[in-house]
Amino acid sequence: MEFLGLKSNVVYSESKLEHAIIGKMQQFLLELGKGFLFEARQKRFTFEEKHFYVDLVFYNRLLRCYVLIDLKIGELSHQDLGQMQMYVNYYDRYVRQEFESPTIGILLCENKNDALVELTLPKDANIYASAYQLYLPDKALLQEKVKEWVAEFENTSK
Repeated sequence: MEFLGLKSNVVYSESKLEHAIIGKMQQFLLELGKGFLFEARQKRFTFEEKHFYVDLVFYNRLLRCYVLIDLKIGELSHQDLGQMQMYVNYYDRYVRQEFESPTIGILLCENKNDALVELTLPKDANIYASAYQLYLPDKALLQEKVKEWVAEFENTSK
């Protein structure tokens, strides 16, 4: 996410990361892929007199579904995953219309533990967690990673 204009050696809050994304919405939408439409920032919904806020709400017209994005600074926790599951359930039960596909939840976090994600979410969950980077790694590290990926691909295609 180098294009957001954030410096790599500074600690950021979730709201600053969100503000940077909103400021660069066109590039962020292109990063997400085709068909994404921006609906809301800090979308509030209420039940049992408690307010909850989804960081970013998109609609994908090609998939015909809502896409909820929550931003997390630091390590992803099982509480974060549970919170996103609640958001997705709310959208599926109270916002989504019958002709639309199930809501997708995406957690963008600084660090994630794949085992934690797998154990916390049901196998059929429509929720995904992905680590983000505020900047590209240095050239040597990037070249080394590309070599590893090529080697892995060659080994799996044999």
